[in-house]
Amino acid sequence: MENKSDKITVNKEELRKRLTPLQYQVTQEAGTERPFTGCYNKHYEKGMYQCIVCHQDLFSSDTKYDSGCGWPAFNDVVDKGKVTLHRDASIPGMVRTEVRCSKCSAHMGHVFDDGPPPKHRRYCINSASIDFVKSTTTSTTTSSKK
Repeated sequence: MENKSDKITVNKEELRKRLTPLQYQVTQEAGTERPFTGCYNKHYEKGMYQCIVCHQDLFSSDTKYDSGCGWPAFNDVVDKGKVTLHRDASIPGMVRTEVRCSKCSAHMGHVFDDGPPPKHRRYCINSASIDFVKSTTTSTTTSSKK
């Protein structure tokens, strides 16, 4: 068992009050939202995607791409120490690699080796497990929607 000082213990009852039923099911019970239903699947603003449970930065919009899989896809994490990877054999006949937040152990999704070059990684992440924080730049131009 890891003994990281930055790891936190979450209060399940407080989480049930704070999160939606889907967010709780995904993060605490390793559930999966239906494909093409998550709010971040086709979301391309600049910013950071954080764990919905503990608010740790996990993925940058710079690594997000449209994989066509129905869930937000990223080709890398902000820092390898931000997630933990686990063997997932929950579907008979299929072994996947589960992605969890390293700080609170919330289930995020899965990672596959079929992403774009050069890393060939596809972090397939549930929208229900992440929150988006828009990038704030100190530029003189105002942001425009395209």
